[in-house]
Amino acid sequence: MKLSPSELPINLEEFELLAAQNLDKQSYDYFRGGANDEVTLRANVAAFQKIQLLPNVLVDVSKRDQSVTVLGEKLTMPILIAPTAFHRLASPEGEIATAKAASKAGTIMVFSSLSTTSPEDVAAATDASLWFQLYIYRDRELTRDIIQRAESLGYKALCITVDAPLLGRREKDVRNQFSLPPDLTIATVGDQLAKDMAAAAGNSSLNVYFENLLDQSITWEDIDWIRSICHLPIVLKGIHRADDSKRAVDHGADAIIVSNHGARQLDTVPATIDMLPPIAEAVDNKIEVLMDGGIRRGTDVIKALSLGARAVLLGRPILWGLAFNGADGVMLVLDLLKKEVDLSMALCGIPTLSKVKNDLVI
Repeated sequence: MKLSPSELPINLEEFELLAAQNLDKQSYDYFRGGANDEVTLRANVAAFQKIQLLPNVLVDVSKRDQSVTVLGEKLTMPILIAPTAFHRLASPEGEIATAKAASKAGTIMVFSSLSTTSPEDVAAATDASLWFQLYIYRDRELTRDIIQRAESLGYKALCITVDAPLLGRREKDVRNQFSLPPDLTIATVGDQLAKDMAAAAGNSSLNVYFENLLDQSITWEDIDWIRSICHLPIVLKGIHRADDSKRAVDHGADAIIVSNHGARQLDTVPATIDMLPPIAEAVDNKIEVLMDGGIRRGTDVIKALSLGARAVLLGRPILWGLAFNGADGVMLVLDLLKKEVDLSMALCGIPTLSKVKNDLVI
């Protein structure tokens, strides 16, 4: 898709508007929607707008560097691609397109267990730095096999989602009776599950996945078990509380992601940015703290870093870029946000991210 400069989106909100024109209603609602009344969905964005920045002045910002190291890997910007499902609903090349954009942008893509492209195909198609997002399955041998696949394919970290013993009730998906089209499947677990999902009726058929495969009895002991069999760094995604962040440290996590699952699980939990400060304080730099949810501006990234995050993850805007124009659209989203971060750094008087302190926000 070739557009004139005047037709290109100039902010992340405009990417969503253009993406909506390229998506059917069921897919758009699936990507956009949150749980129940979507209170937390709205709060994730609104909470950033309530935080104010207090810039330093008369600082030499003629040279600015927003590179950051996450789990030992240097990235060009403090923005990773969050794990999101079913990219081929947005673009035929799906997760491969997203990974290509991540590689070009010099950042990490977290590959979703609910991917419509196999982890093998994504790893083979690009040299992107990849993490593997994992749900813990009732079948521990399946869980072990997936971990071993990720390790053998060169994925660099295991990102375990810990806030989804059951699927949150996403009413748009219930109303639409969401299911994958016949030509798509969840590529990490095979075709039978897709057939089961297609046969489900009266609810979002994604519930079939969670009810049939995911383990509602998982505890911190299961994190210990994964730690014992996994050679990769372990990231726990879905931390809401300071005491759980301390437990993550105690059970050998290398990093945590402060996340409410894009407001798709339990509605009325706090906005992620509001949960971040006490969690970062409790961790006390023992492990790395990341966050996702509600990032829409470069100023949001600076606010998150000021409140204790090493970096942020971007979810829905990546999907909007993908639906807008494939890999090029994802790259446009990342480049736009990176430029906004750079401008925010200049105007806040912070030439490097090491200068971002918590006195930058009120």
